[in-house]
Amino acid sequence: MLKRALPYAAAVLSVVMACGIYCYVAFYGNCVRESGSLYIYRHYDYAQAEQSVKQHIGHRSAFDIYARRINLGQTFRAGHYRIEDGMSVVDIARMLKLGRQTPVDVVINNVRTPAELAGKLSRQIEADSVSVLRALTDDSLARSVGFDSLRLFSMFIPNTYEFYWTVEPEAFLRRMRREYDAFWTDGRDARLARCGMSRYEVMTLASILYEETKAADEMPRIAGVYMNRLRKGMPLQACPTVKYAMQDFSLRRVLRKHLRYKSPYNTYINKGLPPSPICMPSIRAIDAVLGYEEHPYIFFCARPELDGHHNFARTLKEHNANARAYAAALDKMNIK
Repeated sequence: MLKRALPYAAAVLSVVMACGIYCYVAFYGNCVRESGSLYIYRHYDYAQAEQSVKQHIGHRSAFDIYARRINLGQTFRAGHYRIEDGMSVVDIARMLKLGRQTPVDVVINNVRTPAELAGKLSRQIEADSVSVLRALTDDSLARSVGFDSLRLFSMFIPNTYEFYWTVEPEAFLRRMRREYDAFWTDGRDARLARCGMSRYEVMTLASILYEETKAADEMPRIAGVYMNRLRKGMPLQACPTVKYAMQDFSLRRVLRKHLRYKSPYNTYINKGLPPSPICMPSIRAIDAVLGYEEHPYIFFCARPELDGHHNFARTLKEHNANARAYAAALDKMNIK
């Protein structure tokens, strides 16, 4: 009797073991079909979140069972998550329940206006451009981080920063204030005395410098020209400020008619610095202003070779000769 029962017992045990192995693999084995980023928006209901997850995984029935067990439908959190090879349905469900986000790299550079910055940020974090721009132009929020809405744009230091994708615009600004304070080291602040400028003024002049040239080796020399002009009470006469005043960044050639454009940002008709930065300057441009070159030059003009570098002059006569050579080069290329 016992001998006849043993095969049946062995068969049952095999089935139980097979079921156990299957369940273990289903819940704790690798379920990832496709590694990648998972974005769960705040406005998602659970059906939308579940659909997004299931695009990446197998063992979907096991996921549903475990999700019900931990009440994921009521407790999942919005965020950016990385689904990696080797993760199980238990790993993924717990990740969503606990909000274990993977930070995203947010790159801030090459923008001229708060609206451009808002658009760039909205492509890197969950917040839309409208809510970001509202924060960037909110005077009370700006004052809470030590600026006003006009000067707030000067707080941003171009770099790559890690953020949670769900960061709120207000929290983003507070973090940028901390990064701004970290950027202005004792060494940089010490060089402000040499310039005779505030941080804000340095950022404003650096923005003009950055728009004027991308040639890092010339930045300190051009900064020196601007410093000489400011000290002599001369207008800066910086063409990028005309483009900014007109909000026409497609201009390839600034003509006399453009120089008469009425705006506080036009440094051909206004002495001193414009009211605020005309772009987000690079760190190199900021440091070039702080370390500007001492020299006697008052003028500079793009070289006729159009190689991104400039000719420098001490006198108006020298400068006019340089300007004529540059204009002739533009004419030859039919740049109007």
